[in-house]
Amino acid sequence: MGIKQIIAVASAKGGVGKSTICANLATYFAKDFKVGILDADIYGPNQHILFDVFKSKPEVKTIDGKKSFIPIEVNNIFLNSMGFILDEDKAAMWRGPMLSGAIKQLKELTQWGNLDYLFIDMPPGTGDAYLTVASEIKPNHVILVTSQSKLAVQDTIKSKTMFEKLKIPMIGVVDNMSYSVYPNSEEQIFEFPSINLENEIGLKVLGSIPRTKDLANFNPNNLSTFFEPLYNELIKFT
Repeated sequence: MGIKQIIAVASAKGGVGKSTICANLATYFAKDFKVGILDADIYGPNQHILFDVFKSKPEVKTIDGKKSFIPIEVNNIFLNSMGFILDEDKAAMWRGPMLSGAIKQLKELTQWGNLDYLFIDMPPGTGDAYLTVASEIKPNHVILVTSQSKLAVQDTIKSKTMFEKLKIPMIGVVDNMSYSVYPNSEEQIFEFPSINLENEIGLKVLGSIPRTKDLANFNPNNLSTFFEPLYNELIKFT
């Protein structure tokens, strides 16, 4: 009953593809399991955009005297997002307590039903949102997302330190936009000197995802085979 596994997908640095990784993973898991996504990125929620439901709103019902959200079901995934609450042209300008309260309520007031996996699309940074997720939502595991950028790697190390202090187990790191692929071929193009992420960050690299047009234009009806090895790795831990 309830939610069996909660997996947070996080990156301290924005722009490394965290939301796209989260959406692809949830879609892959939804082939075999009952899956939900909580988009907790208070500053730049994207899941409702990726799944093309940005004009939708979750139904609000009164259950046991409390107002509750009924998540939107899209492609066999139950989705609730800060993007449904915030005006689409306005960034959230909330201080820590308001931010933390919004994330907590979004999770607790959503009628998720029985889920095998709930993926949390975390906001970038290492501040109040992380503390709220750790203390109130209590994920079973964390996946960190980075790129081969030196700045992204250094920020990922900060994320790792934060989750270590919060005592939340980290499965490993996803090397996103690791390389490019020639069109109509499988030849890999490494545009920058490669960084050994396992040595630098101290976590297992769960998979390397290339930079491609198909992945940039997320399509939940067209699963990318690049995520199959990553899916197989995650299943071992969850």
